Amino acid sequence: MSEKLPHILLITCHDLGRHLGCYGVPTVRTPSLDALAAGGIRLERAFATAPSCSPSRAAIATGRYPHSNGVMGLAHPPFDWDLHADERHIAGILRDAGYQTHLFGFQHVTPHPARLGFDELHSFDQLRGCYEPALGAPVAERVAALLADPLPDRPLYLEVNLEEPHRPYDQGGATPDEERGVWIPPCLPEGAAAREEMAALQGAIRQADRAIGRMLAALDAAGLAGSTLVVFLADHGLAMPRAKCTLYDPGIEVALLLRWPDGGIAGGRTCPHLVSNVDLLPTLLAAAGLPAPGRTQGRSFLPALRGEPFVSRTAVYAEKTFHSYYDPMRAIRSERFKYIRNRETAFAVEVPADVEPGAIFRSHVERYHGSQHPPAELYDLDADPLEQHNLSGDPHYREIERRLGAQLRTWMVETGDPLLSGPIASPAARQAWQVGVGASEAP
Repeated sequence: MSEKLPHILLITCHDLGRHLGCYGVPTVRTPSLDALAAGGIRLERAFATAPSCSPSRAAIATGRYPHSNGVMGLAHPPFDWDLHADERHIAGILRDAGYQTHLFGFQHVTPHPARLGFDELHSFDQLRGCYEPALGAPVAERVAALLADPLPDRPLYLEVNLEEPHRPYDQGGATPDEERGVWIPPCLPEGAAAREEMAALQGAIRQADRAIGRMLAALDAAGLAGSTLVVFLADHGLAMPRAKCTLYDPGIEVALLLRWPDGGIAGGRTCPHLVSNVDLLPTLLAAAGLPAPGRTQGRSFLPALRGEPFVSRTAVYAEKTFHSYYDPMRAIRSERFKYIRNRETAFAVEVPADVEPGAIFRSHVERYHGSQHPPAELYDLDADPLEQHNLSGDPHYREIERRLGAQLRTWMVETGDPLLSGPIASPAARQAWQVGVGASEAP
């Protein structure tokens, strides 16, 4: 096992869930990611802390839950959620420890990227003050160019955030892929609409996989494949109805692959433990021999990756506060049960703006907007993996509901969830109050 600090290459995709060949999807073509899984380790039960981009990515970057780090909604205008001023991003932590830190593609956790701790923002247009489109092919070429140059005598932290397979699925010239047919997840209604959308998704995923293959080939050509901890993960579940923006498993399940030959991670294995993406930061810091900040809320799973003794989580937690609108909910997912508390009576599921134009939603509007949230939801995931039969209030499950509810509240208290104190105002709402009635009267 190498004693040198590892290089770290972190690659993320938008809205992917676990829709990859290495996760058993038979019709999607992802040879690069399948090879990464075969040469490393695939986590079978990794989950996001949130089913929306910015909150989930902020948890990855800080090792803290969205309601703790401040990013409870989208970071771009007009939403403008931001990390609290005292939050530390992994790039800043690693830079302080001697790493040279680079960002490729976009970041989506703050309106102020310069403060995150990156030495260089490779896709940032200084003249326009914004990010260039983070499509896989051009981003991969930028990564390859860096790796082809003489490398510094410092470990590298390369964070690569790809746009694909975010909707619209034809970005960058991606075309629907039906060469192997189309697999429709069981959470979606069968039919022509689903086949149309899933074929387009498969094409976008294939395009992302090509870009990832280009980056991994460049890493190999630079002689860094063995000494680099490569991490690939999705930010949250698929951008499909009853997935993205919900706390059901299709909204929070994520692919998570790691490879590090020189670091004691044997290839060709799977990891069965429950893992949250809030656990990634302490895991990466442990791999670099660095302590996690004292306020970190995740826990390192590096021992599990190395096949060492490891006490698994008994549950993971997930949350949503804002996406398109205020829709606060919190959840606990154990090995067998899911318990969700809803704090508003919004539509039964939020279907975000990028999903609404799709054929599935347009063909089944009443399926998703025909009712409102119940106050609580309880699902037996063994008997009901699609989370269709709400057991909340069933006397046969009263003790399970009571226990999970108590655990969920304890987590909210211990992590300082502001939802316990009442409704949460968005940045836009706070600004409107300040403009309209004066800062002294703002909530």
